[in-house]
Amino acid sequence: MKLLHIDSAITGDQSVSRKLSTEIVGVLKAFDPDLDLTYRDLVAEPFGHLTLGDMPAPGESTPVLDEFLDADIVVIGAPMYNFTISSQLKAWIDRILIAGKTFRYGETGPIGLAGDKRVIVAVARGGRYGAGAPDAQHEHVETYLTTILGFIGVTPEFVIAEGILLGPEQRDAAIAQAEQSIGALAA
Repeated sequence: MKLLHIDSAITGDQSVSRKLSTEIVGVLKAFDPDLDLTYRDLVAEPFGHLTLGDMPAPGESTPVLDEFLDADIVVIGAPMYNFTISSQLKAWIDRILIAGKTFRYGETGPIGLAGDKRVIVAVARGGRYGAGAPDAQHEHVETYLTTILGFIGVTPEFVIAEGILLGPEQRDAAIAQAEQSIGALAA
């Protein structure tokens, strides 16, 4: 099986989403030591804004698209920046949502073509934006990724650490809670 690990946080070693995505990969590798791992750091090797020249011709593919399509499992580190995903992650997403490859339009609307893979997203949020929080309506990481991945036929799993900028104790508690979720991931 192939695992694609994506990180998109600009904060390097201080990144909670990077820490959690690495731990998720570690748990999955413990379940299956033979996983073929590919790592892509979208900050170290960023994509530019999408242009028409970046789009594959009908019926063709790109290395980034093939990397995604070939993966059985995708682990994404997704920090919340300004209420949504990083621009680095958005640039990658723009390269995997390709008509005829990851979705197509049918008579009743879009049909996802990438539903045969598992996607686990490690989300890190500085404040509290989860269900029931006063700022829940400002959360656009989970909602966006659920929508966009659902569009291509994938139901993502989320591991979330929130409130990490509310103080050291809250940060530690948020990470510990997320790590419990990681420990419960089934192979």
